[in-house]
Amino acid sequence: MKKTVEEHAARFDDHAAEYDESQNSEEYKACASLVIEHADPGPEETVLDLGCGTGAIALALAPDAGRVVGRDISEGMMERAREKAAERGLNNVEFGEGRFRAPNYDGPVDIVTSNFAMHHLANEEKREAISVIADLGPRKIVLGDVMFFGQPDPEEPFYSPEVDDPATVGTLVEAFTGAGFAITHAQRVHDQVGVLVAERLDGR
Repeated sequence: MKKTVEEHAARFDDHAAEYDESQNSEEYKACASLVIEHADPGPEETVLDLGCGTGAIALALAPDAGRVVGRDISEGMMERAREKAAERGLNNVEFGEGRFRAPNYDGPVDIVTSNFAMHHLANEEKREAISVIADLGPRKIVLGDVMFFGQPDPEEPFYSPEVDDPATVGTLVEAFTGAGFAITHAQRVHDQVGVLVAERLDGR
């Protein structure tokens, strides 16, 4: 049985202090770099970073963006993100509780980012999350995550079945296009990890 949101939050709270040091795989670092590169916010733009964790993406984007809003289910992870923001003197970034399907944010947003977080949702929950995100009106969504480009090698899983539920790239593409976005970039980092860039078809 998959873990509940509350169980996920408690797990990440427990690992907040050492989380940054634990995310040292080449695949994770490559994915994060690509999400930052493709987000590329302008100085007047607002970025919403969902599943922000300790702020790896949000804090990297803050110097170039007008405003960055981070949302996560783990207060422990966000507290670490706030500490890092203060250490770097960043005052245009904020962190608060929020979920993919209930971001707890109703302000303007130009770009939505997420890295290594959405794979905790089941496929139908991912579709619902992408629909909710689309309703916020961003011009671009940049997703870095565990995703299947082919049949995953059972001998080398990049995920933990007890807590993770990755989708195929095709499933994610269908969800984005169904929500009114076109995939403008898809990059495989690993057979089970990649980055998708989705932009609004109406050009808003």
